[in-house]
Amino acid sequence: MSAQNRCRCQSCAIRGLTGPAIVITIGVLFLLDRVHGRFLLFGNTWPVLLLVIGLLQLGSALASREGHLEAVVSPPVPPVVSPANPQQTPYGTQGH
Repeated sequence: MSAQNRCRCQSCAIRGLTGPAIVITIGVLFLLDRVHGRFLLFGNTWPVLLLVIGLLQLGSALASREGHLEAVVSPPVPPVVSPANPQQTPYGTQGH
């Protein structure tokens, strides 16, 4: 999808933040693991990642979809058949 046709509604804007929010959350969890390793081990804080994803999904579902652009998929174009010489085959006249 080109940048000109990208949807700018609030719902799609929030959905677009999901990836960066996940990366930031993982980075913060690893940082907390390094700084306060005994108390905040990454293995114990992974539910925070699920909470961040869930909150972003909830925000996207509740946000306004005013001005939402649906993805437009153009139908396939059939091949053009020229009726100039209908008896000609792609194999030529060999074998006749």
